[in-house]
Amino acid sequence: MFTDSHCHLDFQCFKPDLSTLLNDCHKVGVDSFLVPSTTQASWANVIELSNRYPQIRIALGLHPYFLKDGLGEYRDELELALAHPAVVAVGEIGLDKWQGMPDYGLQQRIYYEQLCLAKGLGLPIILHARKSEDDLLKVIRQLNFQHGGIVHAFNGSLQQAKQFIDLGFVLGIGGTVTYPRAQKAQRVLAALSDADFVLETDSPDMPLYGYQGQRNTPEKVLLVAESVAKIRGQSLTQLAQNTRANLQRVLPNWHEV
Repeated sequence: MFTDSHCHLDFQCFKPDLSTLLNDCHKVGVDSFLVPSTTQASWANVIELSNRYPQIRIALGLHPYFLKDGLGEYRDELELALAHPAVVAVGEIGLDKWQGMPDYGLQQRIYYEQLCLAKGLGLPIILHARKSEDDLLKVIRQLNFQHGGIVHAFNGSLQQAKQFIDLGFVLGIGGTVTYPRAQKAQRVLAALSDADFVLETDSPDMPLYGYQGQRNTPEKVLLVAESVAKIRGQSLTQLAQNTRANLQRVLPNWHEV
């Protein structure tokens, strides 16, 4: 059985049919899910999902993209919310240099504050990285952050991958590797060890090759797995066992839910 290690099942597009979708996922061999939050307003909804569905684990944090929606006092509320038993990480947090993103200085401040909070609580993190891998690594080293986590939708170099892995992280591998043109991502994936990555869909975003324009769902983590297995010359059974073990290793609270 597979886990989708990054899916936004709290988004509105899943509300009408979520129970049916989760049943359909189980039928194809996807039996557990990690749902990271994106905004302060979403924390309650993400927590409610975990209360309703025991197969859902959660991460709580502030996504860099949504900082432009305004940011009030959040740290006390976030720290309180992180005590929920379904929480396995702080996230989705990070930095993004894409055009049109919020002020990068603001992103850096909020990332630093959330990383400090995760360190104080002894929690791993779910990292958002887009053209910002070196900056993320710098702060992790500066703070001597030792709790690791997952680098979501990793798209950096093999050198950057090894630096994150050396710091206790695994890499989230998703729909990008299903595209024929994604040769760099495929080369990095082929060079990783079995202990270095987990699988994800980033549902409802990041569609797989051949499914552009459609709602992405956690069911398609199986298609990601098939692409990964082909690239690495492995069986789906072996891949399921390895990625489940990797997820449980970097997210120790997973067992306690």
